Amino acid sequence: MSKPLSPYSSARYIAIRLSPGEDVILTLRQQIQQHNLQAAFIAGSVGSLTDVALRFAGQENSHQTSGKFEIVSLIGTLDANGEHLHLAVSDENGHMSGGHMMQGCTVRTTLELVIGELENNTFIREHCPLSGYDELVITSR
Repeated sequence: MSKPLSPYSSARYIAIRLSPGEDVILTLRQQIQQHNLQAAFIAGSVGSLTDVALRFAGQENSHQTSGKFEIVSLIGTLDANGEHLHLAVSDENGHMSGGHMMQGCTVRTTLELVIGELENNTFIREHCPLSGYDELVITSR
């Protein structure tokens, strides 16, 4: 019998800095494996990107662009097998764009990240018949 899911959990945090040219998602996946994170989330971020890959709401394909972008927001959940991240960026003129972050976002000057992990929970993703996507399932450890 599984433990009942508690809405409360303690958390631990790691802080990392990504360097110019690093792919954000690939580096996050490495960190998840290296630190054996099972229920992680982006607690804070600041930085810039050269390449931005976003999937806009309701679209199948990614939109890719290159230039000088400031990260306005990066938020989401991460687990051992995947991630669900949303990214908002502004360009050199302050015009903003945002959506589902895809692989191919590369750091321009720096990306400072604080990653939290809920120590009492595990995140997995399972197919949801209502949405048609693999969605977050939270279990107790």
